[in-house]
Order: sequence, then C-alpha cells, then structure tokens
Amino acid sequence: MKRILYFIALLVPLITFGQSEKVSVITESMLANKWTTFANNWRYQKGDNKAWANPEFNDTSWKEFSAYNLNMPDGEHAIADRGEIVWFRKRIKADSSLNDFSVLRIYQLGASEIYLDGKLIHQLGKVSSDIDKVIYNNPFNQILQLPLEKGKEQVLAVRYVNAQYKFPSYSKTKGYIGISASSLSNANSTDIIKNYLIVRNLQFIDNYNIALGIAILMFIIFLSFFLFFPNEKINGYFATSIFFTILFDIGVIWAQSYPGIQFWITFSYDTSIVISFLILLYCLYKILEQPLDIVFKTISFLSLITIGGYFLYEPDILAPIWAILSFIATLRIAVKSWKENRVGSLLFLISSFISLLYWAIYVMSIIGLIPVNLNKFIPFAFMVMPVTLAIYLGYSFGKRSQELRLNLDRVQNLSKEKEAILNAQNETLEIQVKERTASLNQSLDNLKSTQSQLIQSEKMASLGELTAGIAHEIQNPLNFVNNFSEVNAELIDELAEEVDKGNLDEVKALAKDIKENEQKINHHGKRADAIVKGMLQHSRSSNGVKEPTDINVLADEYLRLSYHGLRAKDKSFNANFKTEFDPELPKINVIPQDISRVLLNLINNAFYAVAEKAQQNENNYKPEVVVSTKKLENKIEIRVKDNGDGIPDSVKDKIFQPFFTTKPTGQGTGLGLSLSYDIITKAHGGEMKVETKVGEGSQFIIQIPIS
Repeated sequence: MKRILYFIALLVPLITFGQSEKVSVITESMLANKWTTFANNWRYQKGDNKAWANPEFNDTSWKEFSAYNLNMPDGEHAIADRGEIVWFRKRIKADSSLNDFSVLRIYQLGASEIYLDGKLIHQLGKVSSDIDKVIYNNPFNQILQLPLEKGKEQVLAVRYVNAQYKFPSYSKTKGYIGISASSLSNANSTDIIKNYLIVRNLQFIDNYNIALGIAILMFIIFLSFFLFFPNEKINGYFATSIFFTILFDIGVIWAQSYPGIQFWITFSYDTSIVISFLILLYCLYKILEQPLDIVFKTISFLSLITIGGYFLYEPDILAPIWAILSFIATLRIAVKSWKENRVGSLLFLISSFISLLYWAIYVMSIIGLIPVNLNKFIPFAFMVMPVTLAIYLGYSFGKRSQELRLNLDRVQNLSKEKEAILNAQNETLEIQVKERTASLNQSLDNLKSTQSQLIQSEKMASLGELTAGIAHEIQNPLNFVNNFSEVNAELIDELAEEVDKGNLDEVKALAKDIKENEQKINHHGKRADAIVKGMLQHSRSSNGVKEPTDINVLADEYLRLSYHGLRAKDKSFNANFKTEFDPELPKINVIPQDISRVLLNLINNAFYAVAEKAQQNENNYKPEVVVSTKKLENKIEIRVKDNGDGIPDSVKDKIFQPFFTTKPTGQGTGLGLSLSYDIITKAHGGEMKVETKVGEGSQFIIQIPIS
C-alpha cells in the first residue's frame, strides 16, 4: 500500500508538469537576419471579453492550435466569420540571448488590438461587433514594437474582428491575420534575403513606379502626335489605352502603399487594365488592316464577363486568364498579316508569345501547379505589348517621313533640272560646265555616302557575327542562375521545416548553403550583365571619347564570342584557341567600341584562316588561334596569331587597302582591315603590322601608347 501511495505522489507532479502551459521561447537566432512567424502554441476563443487580455486569466479551456493564418487553422474553415470577433492568446518568453529590440509585422483583413500582459500596445483599426463600425486596417508595411522583458514569461493576446470585404464572394481566404517577429535592425534592413517581408513589397512598388513613368512618357508623346496630326487616329487610340494603363498603375501603387482600400478601388484599376488591353487589341487590328471579326467581338464580350466576374472570384486570376485569350487572338492576327506586313507581324508575334508565356506561367503558379513567384515582374509584363506597339508606331512614322523626304528630293531635283534647261538657252557653255561640276560633286557625294554605308554595314556585320556567340556565352551563366535558384527554393523549404522543428544547427547550415548559392547566382548574374553591356557597347556608334579599358578582358571576351559565333553558323567548325595575357598589363585610355571592332575583325580573320586550311584535310593539322598581350616600355602590344596558310607576298602589301579582300564574293567587304588600321594608327596613334609565312600562318601585331 505504501508503494502505491509513493507512486501516486510521484505521478501527480509529473501530470501537473505535463499539463502546464506551453511557452514559446524567443531567442536571438529566431529574430536576427530574418522574420519568424508566430504560428505555434496559440489558443483561441470566439466571443468578446476584454478580461481575456489579463495574463492571469485561465485559458486552459480554450482550443489549442498552430497555423500561419490564425483565423483559419485548418486552411479551409474560418474561426470568425465576417463581422465576428475572436481572441487569440499565446505565452512567450524572451531568452537572455536576445540583444536587440523585438518588433512585429501583422498582415490582417480586418482590425485588431494587440495586448502584452494585459496592456494594450497596438490598436490597428477599430474592433467592433457591428461590421459597419469596424475601421479596417492592414498594417503589413508597418514595424510594430514588441516590448519584451528578458527571462519573463508574458502573454500576447490578440482581439481580432474579421472584416474581409464582401466581394469577391468566393475568395481564397475567409478572414486573415498572421503575425511575424524580427529584430529592429533586421526590420530596417534593405537586404531582400534578411528582410524579405518588407523589402519585397517595396521593390514591387518601385517596379510599378518605373512602369508608371514609362506609361506617362508614352502617353504624353502619342497624345502630342494625335493633337498635332489629328488624322492619325491610331495615335489617339493608343494614348487612350496608355491612359487606362496609367490608372491601373496608380491604383496598384495606392493599394500597396495604403492598405485597407475599398473593393470598388480594386475593381476600378483591375477594370482599367482590361479596357487598356482591349483598346490595344483594337489598335492592332487597325495597324495590320484586319477587319473586326468574330474573334475580336468574342474577346470584347469576354472582357465584360471578366469585369463582372470580379464580384465573384479573384481578379488576380480572372484578368490574366482573359489576357491569355487576348494574346492568343493577337498571335492569330499577327500570323494572318505576315505576307502584308512582315515587320509588324514579327514584332507582335514576339511580344505576344512572350506575354502569353509569362501569363500562362503566372496563372499556373497562382493555382499551385508551378512553384514560382513572378510578382516582381508583373509591372513590366503589362508594358510588353504597349512598348511593342509604340515601337511599331515610331517605325511606321519614320518610314512615312522617309518616303516624304524622298518625294521632296525628287521634286527639288526636277525643279533644278528645269531651271538648268532654261539657263542653258542663254549660257550654254557655262551651264554645261556647271552641270558637269555638279555631276562630279554628286558622284563624289554618292561615293562618300556609299563608303559610309559600307563602313556601317561592316560594323553591323561584326555585330551580327557576335549574336550567336553572345547567346552561347549568356546561356552558361543563366543556366547556373536557374540551377542555383531552384536549389535555393528547395533549401528554403527545408529551412522552414527545420525552423518549425527548432533545429537551429541545421537551420544555420541551410542558411549558409543558401548564402553561398546566392553568391554564385550574383557572380554568374554579373557575368551575363557584363556580356550584355559589352554587346551594347560594341553596337553603339563611336563617340570618340577615350576611357580606361582593360585590354585583357576585352580580348578574352571577343575571342570567345567570335569562336562561338562561328560554331553556331558552322557546327563542323572546330579549333583550339588560347590566351597568353600579361597579368601586369595596365588599363589604357582607348575608345572601347573601336578597339573591340579591331579585335573582333582580327580574331574572325584568324578563325577563317584556320577553318579554310582545315578543309584541305591535311594529316595531323590542328587549327589554333592565340591572342596574347604584353607590356612594353611605354606602350602595350596585342598579337593575334593563327596557324593557317599565311598570306602570300603578292597580297601582303594590299591587305590594309580599302575594299581589298581575298574572301569569295559576298563573304567580305574589304573594309575590315582598312578600318582597323585607321582606328589603331589615326585614332590611337599606334602601329599595326603583320608577320606571315606561307604554309605556316600569320600574326597581326598591334602596339598602342600607354599615355
């Protein structure tokens, strides 16, 4: 009997300890450099009694749960329906490791009061059982103080009223309130990884501000065109479409910056974007000279259905679905107009395909078929079609202006000819001399114009040769970015699971892996950015301004772009290439666009030479191109060497002459080496020469002064 009594005496404390309240301990690692959602160890009770905020109140009879949305613990059913009040309580304790001030971020559809140990610390809107008296407030961009005391067990109580708007009737949520915590320093951080809850929304608003600026600029331009040329009604239609796009952008920015707006404002800006795209589709029919067929009428009818559907279902899903249908109609019209207007059809085919692909992926991500988040690109996705249409209208206007100038030139030439005939009757000899002089001048002008066009063609041809190489070079870093992004998405899911488990060591390890992957993403992103900037710099016309340039980087870039460009055109082509760069080579002041054209021309010629020799099927021949640099006393030296057939002596003295080429007709203008020679010798005060031996190869040598 005594043993039984001892056993009962031992069991009672254990049972009492097991039934004690669960306390969420808040540590420094939970709040530093991240936001932690308060999702566990909550209790709730429907009804309203402010005594429930008292920390001494016994809430053991309340239902216990864990959820991100406190009002929907099971993800389907709401605790408090619209207009009802519910209380939530949670016991928390600040660990002694907590060194920074703690803050809250609350996302809610309704109003709430936040209590800590019975003291009201935040009133977010007005809580009332009368839905008409509730003042809605969603402070998701605000940082709210959480005055915790280290080592003390405290009670966090929330009095919440569900005030989600009546429309749309079938919403994904039925009242929402979620609470996250972080440190004050992290909440003020601009790092999107650490402070993603705040920074991501700010970036979203910034992107919409950029889109708004572009839309306002296009609206002013095309409204001005319409006012000055009222017969060009298409400019007025397009300006009207852009006006509705501006209303949409303003509405979204307002909704994100000042949460709690009424449904009719959301309805208004979502309606504006549908109207904008419908007018754009109408403009497309007019531009491509297509009749308004049954497809356009069907899309117009569906737009009305979509707008009415906003009262029933989420506009974020209905509007993109309608947009997908309108882009399919755009693709159809562009294909139909291919024979009559290839430029316009090509532009609209590309833009429609891009838009269709984006919105299809967006809709699939919204309904959970694809785990991606494309929200930050939405502002720019809305601008793809308007910008394309603006480009085409600009192209069309320029084309008509050019035709008018040509007609004016013809009229002026005809007038000059008649005047010359009249003057010839009085002063025949003098007029003949003048006519011959004018003819010679005209021929000289035509020759100069032709020469300029050939020079520009040579520049654009080199840019065309770069295209395939650029695509290959960009693909590699983009593949890395995509791969590491997918890995990070999986690691973040694992991180969330480990956080819920409280496994801090694993959380730190996962965070370290994520950080390393982000560094790799950043590295390869900068690599792709450098390639694109190099291409843009190459395509620009030279402004003659010299700037400090790393010749090693420039030579390496164009060696790779040239090789992959030739490989893209001829899959059978293959050659070894290597660099022998002087690591001590200083940056020198040059015109980077011009030097890049010189390097590209020499490297292309070198690859062409080894490719021609490789076609002779000589035994044991291995094509090779070597680019090297070296620092001399007061200048740098660049060498481009190949092991091709070399240059005969009869040709060697002519290779720097304009229009001289040894390539077959249609494969070369004969201007590449001539332009390169002028760029080095005249524009940069350097030297350019060639060393060659028939049967063994050639080596072009460039020397440029350092100062």
